[in-house]
Order: sequence, then structure tokens, then C-alpha cells
Amino acid sequence: MIRCVIGSNYGDEGKGLAVDYLSLRAGKTLVVRHNGGAQSGHTVERPGKRFVFHELSSGSFCGADTYWAGSFLPDLYKLGEEADDFLALTGVMPRIHASSECCVTTVDDVLINLLLESVRGSNRHGSCGMGINEAQLRKDAGFGLPLGTLCRMEEEEIRSALVYLRTHYTRKRLEGLGLDGAPENEYGEMLRDGVVLERYAEEIFHNLRRIRIDGDPAALFRSYDQVLFENGQGLRLDAEFRESLPHVTASRTGLVNAVRLLDDCGLRLDEAVYVTRTYLTKHGAGPLKNECPEFPAERNIVDRTNVPNPWQGALRYAKWEDPEDLLGVIRSDLRSCPYPVSASLFVTHLNETGGRMVFRNEEPEIGRFAEELPPGLFDRLYLSSSRYSSDVVRSELRRPVSGEECVPENPSAGLSG
Repeated sequence: MIRCVIGSNYGDEGKGLAVDYLSLRAGKTLVVRHNGGAQSGHTVERPGKRFVFHELSSGSFCGADTYWAGSFLPDLYKLGEEADDFLALTGVMPRIHASSECCVTTVDDVLINLLLESVRGSNRHGSCGMGINEAQLRKDAGFGLPLGTLCRMEEEEIRSALVYLRTHYTRKRLEGLGLDGAPENEYGEMLRDGVVLERYAEEIFHNLRRIRIDGDPAALFRSYDQVLFENGQGLRLDAEFRESLPHVTASRTGLVNAVRLLDDCGLRLDEAVYVTRTYLTKHGAGPLKNECPEFPAERNIVDRTNVPNPWQGALRYAKWEDPEDLLGVIRSDLRSCPYPVSASLFVTHLNETGGRMVFRNEEPEIGRFAEELPPGLFDRLYLSSSRYSSDVVRSELRRPVSGEECVPENPSAGLSG
């Protein structure tokens, strides 16, 4: 079984919970991280345990392994902190497989990102400051630093490679941004500090030992009972989602990467799982239709993961305009797949809205919303009314036969509001 978990919105939909649920109910699972990098923050909770996953898979509590596809941009410095924290919490270090083509995010990518956002002031793009766009731009310019190359280097060779990038790429990038006389703030100072590169080289040399380079993803995928693509961000932050420009991520957030990688392996996707809250959220700058600043207070919502920060501010809340506002981007993403694929809708945070979807002019109970879904769009619903994947309720939807309408089978079973 091959599935892809996709955020339908601006991120923060509950993809971590969805991946945990799907990993819990399958056999041996490999979770593929394929877009973005360490900026993803996917929360998984168990009674007495809570962890926010960035580069490890959100199926790690279930024993799922992680695979970094060539389109992923890992931050080996941040990996060490995440892996050590997970090991301390569980006593387990998840296995990480990786494509040799993965190009890493460097400290200079992060510093350029932070410097650029700091000088934008009130015109910030809403970046989370993790250097993902800068890493992608550097890779596209021919200065990528792939894992296949790094894993053959000694620590001093890694440091020399970082110095080379700073000399031949970073300086030109700063010139192109008009920041070659980098401001005298902490980020500008660190971009001139050679000790920063020495410490970074030491840390990533150590963390390379946590990774297994795998040159045959097709064979790797076939060795698992389930392959589960864990997408970062959401469809409304996709690099090609014009309505959100310039407030988008540098990667493809829908089916594109998964379908392309599977095609290269001679495999096909079985299920696309689209995740949404019952309402809309956005972290960072950019327009947000029907924004409701008082929404979290009115609904007694407490979000421990998306705390206010200097780069993206506080999490923002909104109501959907109507069901088509939610479903339109999903239809568009499904059209990007060259063959029919089973689609599912995974609705989270039902407990925060009394088991209802929140639209501008109405708040239908989830059962009625399910009954009114377009016939044939989804094969099933996954309904979440708590923080725990063990409480998720799955409902099958019948496809229309001979022109009959598609009727949900008990779509609100198990929901108490």
C-alpha cells in the first residue's frame, strides 16, 4: 500500500496525527519526506508523550523508518537535536534512509534567510527562517551539497566545502540582494565568522553517521508493507500556487513529487489523504480571507505547537468561504496525477468546533457535510475529535453506481462533538 498525506491548507492541518494513525494500522512502514526540510513541525501526541517532528517521520512512535527523497533538503545540524530528543523520550533512534541526491541546507542558507527577513521589516514574506528557499536557490544555481558527496568527506573536507560555498556563492548571493555590506546585526556578523563554519562542519560530520545512503529506492520501497509520503506545508503554500505569491514555500506540496518518484520506481500511488482542520489557519504573512482574530478565544483553542515567534508571528484563524473553497485546491491537486487515484479526506480538530465544519455563513455538522460532498470525489473520511490517533474514526464512502448518488456510510460514527 502506498499513500500520500497532504495538507489541504496553509499547513498546520494535522498531518502528523494522520501519519501516526496510518502508521499505527499498517505493517512495516517507510515514511518518505520529500519536500521542504526542517521547517516542518508535525506534532504527534500519545498519553504522557508529545513530540514535534521536523526531519524524522511522524510515524516514528509506531516504529516506522524514514526515507529522505532527493527533493528533500535536510538540515544535518538540526537533525542531531531532534534525534537526541526523540532518543531521550523513547529510548529508540529511528532508522533514516536517504537518497544520495539530497542536498543539505547549510548554516549560510539559514543566516541569509534570517538576514533578508530582518531587513524586510513589515514587508516580510512570512518565512520561518530555516533557509529552505535559500538552499533550493543555491542548489538550482549549481552549488548543491549532496549527501552522497558529504558522506565521503572527513570533517576538515566538509569545512573546506563550506568555506568554498561562502566564498563563491554566499558573497555573490548577498551582492545580488544588495546586502553585500551585510548589516551589523547578529546574522551579518555570523556570515563573516569562520568559527561558525567550523562548528557547523563538526556537527554535520557527526550527524552523517545517523543516515544510511540508499541508491535503490524501488527495492527499498518494495521491502515495506506500507510506503507513506509525509508532505510538508500545505497546498495553498505550494511553490506554484499563484493566489499566495510571494508568500509560498520553495517546494511542491501536493502529489507531484510523490508521483514522479514512484514513476521512476515503476510504482503507483494507491491513496491520496488530504488533511484539513474544521476551520482554516495560516502561520506567517500574506492575505487570509475571512480572518477571525478572536476565533481561538471564542472556541477555547490552545495550540502548543504554533506558538508566536519573531518570524511568523502568531497563528492566524479564519472561516472557510464555503465547501468549494476547501475542496477546489484538492480537485486541482488530484488533476496533477496522470492516473486515477483513490482520495480521502482527513478532518481534524472536530472537538474544537463541536463536530462541525466552519464556513462563513454556516457551520454544518460533520455528518451533513459528508452527505453533501460531491459524489465520487472521496472514497473515505478519517475523522479526528482528539489529539490522539487512536481516537480517529474511519468512514467508507460508496462510489456512485449507474448514476446513483454517493452516500456516506455512517459518516459521523463515534463523534461526540
